Amino acid sequence: MRADVDRRERAWVRDAQRGSAAALEQLFRSHWARAYRAALLVVGDAAAAEDIAQESFLAAVRALDHFDRRRPFGPWLHRIVVNRAIDWARARTLRRELGADAVPEPAAVERESGGRAEELAAALSELGPEQRAVIVLRYLLEYTPGEIAELLDLPRGTVNSRLRRGLDRLEEELRQ
Repeated sequence: MRADVDRRERAWVRDAQRGSAAALEQLFRSHWARAYRAALLVVGDAAAAEDIAQESFLAAVRALDHFDRRRPFGPWLHRIVVNRAIDWARARTLRRELGADAVPEPAAVERESGGRAEELAAALSELGPEQRAVIVLRYLLEYTPGEIAELLDLPRGTVNSRLRRGLDRLEEELRQ
């Protein structure tokens, strides 16, 4: 089953590299929801997440000629999305605009939270963007720590420590 999906995705990438709008549309439809949700959970702002996901797709399309079709498209796109989301969150923090209204929309995390969406969204918003990013990649997009390290170009130990500290902080926030 997974091999069929990989084969189909490689065909879409190949066709998109050759200029097929239909293939680009298929890539977009296949990856939009996860890209948007990842951005939303990192930045906590629906409008910004939509912009980040769209800009990330545009960046991926512009760089598609350089993409290695032997590799899966999804992780490459998620790396772009998460890096842009981290950059956006850092810039927002630096401008001191982060406030209580920056909590992710509860519906965006309902599935992952077992019905505690509002609590989880609020707790996620208390984490720094780097910790939010690795938690989203690990538990929403289901990447392994090794894959996350590769995606974000970080040492695996850094990923593991961000996961551990982020999860500890989430647990602390959820207890309160």
